[in-house]
Amino acid sequence: MKKFMYLISSAVVLVACESRTYEEISDNTPVAEQVTYTKDVKPIIDANCISCHSPGGPASFQPWTSYNQVKNNIDNIINRIGRPNGDPQKMPQGGSLSPTQINIITKWKADGLLEN
Repeated sequence: MKKFMYLISSAVVLVACESRTYEEISDNTPVAEQVTYTKDVKPIIDANCISCHSPGGPASFQPWTSYNQVKNNIDNIINRIGRPNGDPQKMPQGGSLSPTQINIITKWKADGLLEN
């Protein structure tokens, strides 16, 4: 019985420490069979990254306004969007992409970084 109670207590503690929101956990929207930049990735970048990663933005030194710029920075992008909440290098700053958005970007790389 002690082992059972220990197991239950441990599970409660682990679940209680979850830092993601209900929306992040429950977002299980299916990802397109084949992800392309124009159809799937660009809308995510435009909505979440362009305000900083464009001329005049605080990250204008690393613009992501074109297919080639995003493609050439994909490893850095995936690294930064996948960081845990609270990490100062997590992108987008002050927010988070949904798991589906992260999966789309990751799958785009896996699918060969197709443009159209």
